[in-house]
Amino acid sequence: MQKKKRMGVLGCIVLMLLIAGCSSNPKVSRVDANTQTDLSGYWNDTDVRIVCDSLIKACLDSPRVVQATAQLGRLPRVLVGTFKNDSDEHIDTSIISSTMEVAIFNSGKADFVAGGGTRNELRAERQDQQGNASEETAATLGNEIAADFMLTGVVKTIIDRAGNTATRTYFVSAEMTNIENNTRLWMEQNSEIKKVIQRPQAKL
Repeated sequence: MQKKKRMGVLGCIVLMLLIAGCSSNPKVSRVDANTQTDLSGYWNDTDVRIVCDSLIKACLDSPRVVQATAQLGRLPRVLVGTFKNDSDEHIDTSIISSTMEVAIFNSGKADFVAGGGTRNELRAERQDQQGNASEETAATLGNEIAADFMLTGVVKTIIDRAGNTATRTYFVSAEMTNIENNTRLWMEQNSEIKKVIQRPQAKL
């Protein structure tokens, strides 16, 4: 009888552990990529999409950029430079840069020139071909197409907090600069992203 009782208790413990293990599994559901989600109140993919689409449209439709393009007599070649993160949170600004690159490329209003890590890889590959590929197939050095304009920017935040409620406003500034003479062709700041975050009351 004692043995059966012990076995019954052990069985209950095992069952409880199994139930606990099952309940701790995360629940995952797929949503459309364009679905707006705000779980933490911090910068997210929806914010990137809204800001980048707005800034690129404003940039390429800018009268000064349009005028500079007309003077070139062809589509301007744009290089996307660095977007600095001067906010109070960790933001991977390389996602902003790459989203800007895609928007420029798909706009049909400018040609995109690779920069940064991609450009360095291409240069290394061309250099490698000089000694390892046949003369007929090796890429020629010194034939890069230079960019006319560079797009750079910065992300900043302003936080207003009272008790358990906080407001986070994101300021994303971008500017287009003529590489040859450092003339600023366009500057704009997007502050569309503003969030009110209500934290739960701390339990005493």
